[in-house]
Amino acid sequence: MTENTGISNNILDLVGNTPLIKLNNITKNLSGNFYAKYEGFNPGHSMKDRAALHIIEEAERQGLLNKDSTIIETTSGNTGFSIALISIIKGYKCMLAVNSKASSGKINMLKAMGAKVFVCPGHVDADDPRSYYEVAKRLHKETANSIYINQYFNQLNAEAYYNSLGPEIWKQTNGEITHVIAACGTGGTISGVSKYLKEQNPNIKTLGVDAFGSILKKFHETREFDQNEIYPYRIEGLGKNLIPSATDFDLIDVFEKVTDEAAAHRARELALTEGLFTGYTSGAVVQAAIQYAEKGYFDKNSKVVLILPDHGSRYMEKIYSDDWMKEQGFFDTQKQAHAEVEYIK
Repeated sequence: MTENTGISNNILDLVGNTPLIKLNNITKNLSGNFYAKYEGFNPGHSMKDRAALHIIEEAERQGLLNKDSTIIETTSGNTGFSIALISIIKGYKCMLAVNSKASSGKINMLKAMGAKVFVCPGHVDADDPRSYYEVAKRLHKETANSIYINQYFNQLNAEAYYNSLGPEIWKQTNGEITHVIAACGTGGTISGVSKYLKEQNPNIKTLGVDAFGSILKKFHETREFDQNEIYPYRIEGLGKNLIPSATDFDLIDVFEKVTDEAAAHRARELALTEGLFTGYTSGAVVQAAIQYAEKGYFDKNSKVVLILPDHGSRYMEKIYSDDWMKEQGFFDTQKQAHAEVEYIK
């Protein structure tokens, strides 16, 4: 940032330092004090800006990138957008293998940011040559002068959150945080944040969020990979059908699974009660917080930080679409809908 003017040199100067916002309504019947770390305030509208920028700048420090380089990554959408944004500013080409669970809106956003996008089937095994993991590996092998970010197996992923998100939460809560709740996909966020916070106070509890259809919760509890845990689910960026090495399971105290339907409704409720327009995984985090509270994890003195990963604008064709919600059967048990639209003729 230029000195004493408040003017940023470019949009990358705005990564991090996101707000911590007290939740007043959606958690009003729960014991404890709850705060949302709203990562949608990052310039790429998600916390993935932090990891993407850190990994790319580390590659630059190691001399792995030059003006003709191509950056390749596997993504459900958010990391890809962050990489595409950074590539624009730094002058790199960008190729992204995207899970088909990503909405068409997300894919169009990636294209708008100049990325070459490969949409891969979401419900195949991780080692299937059509999976977005294997497609990204193939693109890396076939593309000269390229690097593969590989966020699921890159220790710099967790390091990024250890260096930035963890210290921010500690400072914003004046060190009074008692619990942090975070979704687990690559595991970089929850691992990096937990490591930093537990170094400051080992009594802080790290509460993970997983999806039904994912293997992470059972692997955490048993250290066994159970193929029978895997089945299709709708939440993007949460859970996994493989074990990411970026996840340090020893730093996570417990996992709670949430359903696709509950997470979708909770995200919509968060918008209507707190004015926080967030993504599908944020709904999952709030739903998990409620489930943890119902199981007695908090008391009146608890100070609980919920990491809300991204902005809701990327989910207009999914959880914020009444038609999509109806197609999933999510209005069968709850008749929740947004305000009606009346067209004047």
